[in-house]
Amino acid sequence: MKINIFHMYPDLLNLYGDIGNIISLKKRCEWRGIEAEIVDFSISNERDVNDADIFFMGGGSDRGQGIVYSHFLKYKNSVSDAIEDGSVFLAICGGYQLLGESYIDADGNKIPGLGVFDYTTESEEGRLIGNVVIENNLGLKPRTIVGFENHGGRTYHNYDAFGSVRVGNGNNGKDGLEGMIYKNCIGTYLHGPILPKNPHLSDHIILSALKRKYDIKELEKLDDTQEYAAHNNVLDLYAGGRSTE
Repeated sequence: MKINIFHMYPDLLNLYGDIGNIISLKKRCEWRGIEAEIVDFSISNERDVNDADIFFMGGGSDRGQGIVYSHFLKYKNSVSDAIEDGSVFLAICGGYQLLGESYIDADGNKIPGLGVFDYTTESEEGRLIGNVVIENNLGLKPRTIVGFENHGGRTYHNYDAFGSVRVGNGNNGKDGLEGMIYKNCIGTYLHGPILPKNPHLSDHIILSALKRKYDIKELEKLDDTQEYAAHNNVLDLYAGGRSTE
């Protein structure tokens, strides 16, 4: 079995160590004997997006996101179709914002997004920074997802949330929700990177891709002692203890 993981614009959207998400996906596939090809999709290395089983898009500077928008716009329809068809997509922070309709900056200027999804991000006073713990809405156990946020934009949408905030701010610091989910697409503000400390989320992403491609129903179990030690340490430090689920 083989899955293709498209790392979208790793030269421009590479803040906060999110390359760790790619490493986590690749290693957890390899440990199970599943071939995982990492495709660095960029302006100088365009590939057929229909070949992707998993898309990953990280965060970047305003300049980097602007460059990505100008180039990626021509792939908007293809990526939208892939998402509708069940392709897996994990978008972090700037990548999450880019998939929406627009970003309204501090001066009230409306900066267009890719418009894959119907939501808007607005710049508001102060940054939302710190450790985050959410209770996920994907039905994963444990229910807790841990990460770190650092964003000035506030995102507002009517999609299902990735989870409810237990510690931290989430989408906008107001509605108690974090991220969004649509079919096999997840948008979130959680860095860290998010996947190494949340092996159940990593496996959900891998299994979703394998179900779509090979109709695989379950994954071989791995020894996640170290991964959950890191996960539980965040809960002990910031959430008053571990989840009971």
